[in-house]
Amino acid sequence: MSPTGTLPPAAPAALLGPEDPPPVQRLNRDGGSPFVLCVDHAGRAVPLSLGRLGLPEHEFDRHIAWDIGALGVAAHLASLLDAPVVAQVYSRLVIDCNRRPGHPTSIAPRSDGTVVPGNHGLDGAARDARRDAIFMPYQQAVAATLDARTAAGRRSVLVAVHSFTPSMSGRSRPWHAGVLHNHDGRFGRALLALLEAEGDLVVGDNEPYALSDLDDYTVPVHGEGRGLLHAELEIRQDLIAGPDGQRAWAERLARLLPSALDACDGTAGL
Repeated sequence: MSPTGTLPPAAPAALLGPEDPPPVQRLNRDGGSPFVLCVDHAGRAVPLSLGRLGLPEHEFDRHIAWDIGALGVAAHLASLLDAPVVAQVYSRLVIDCNRRPGHPTSIAPRSDGTVVPGNHGLDGAARDARRDAIFMPYQQAVAATLDARTAAGRRSVLVAVHSFTPSMSGRSRPWHAGVLHNHDGRFGRALLALLEAEGDLVVGDNEPYALSDLDDYTVPVHGEGRGLLHAELEIRQDLIAGPDGQRAWAERLARLLPSALDACDGTAGL
């Protein structure tokens, strides 16, 4: 009881409880490769306190909830390249960890035609709770990984692994993959050229999305902000929905990523 005789405000309930998974998954954290892999939308978990956001379970099988196949590709690639992976395990419907907090789609009220009831009418405290429990630990884990490598004198090339739905808003997407880049396109353009040279792919240059300071967070902050070579990679989900496709794409990327880095290094002085 306070001196005025009123009860103090109740402390906000913790968003994550003991039954909820930790927000960050790390694989091969001491990997010796120069490549650091991030998966912003790796999982589809929802805190028990949010009650599945008012959605039926089948919605969490869709692309609106996670980047289907992205973590599988990254896990295989980590093994092939000896690269560390930092992955976010909560659904992007809870909070999008590749959006700056406060962005209109950071906590989306609607996604590809689906209304998300649990994302309507949130006050600032509810939004901050998701940011503090999920967004911040993930982004801090990415920063800590890169900081530790810098302190150890190790090079880092940041690759954000994403996937995209074959159709959006009723329109088919022809690309098998896309490479996203913004202010510094050296590594992205090198990787794009190598993917195009494979001869069996339709590859998007900043398609189906364009990397931007406004609509992305991980690569602009940790890649561009640190002056690291970087790229955001998008792979069409039907190609990596199963383990065979994930393995095949990881094997392809394990060949091409080092070649893209070699191409950048070969032109560094030009």
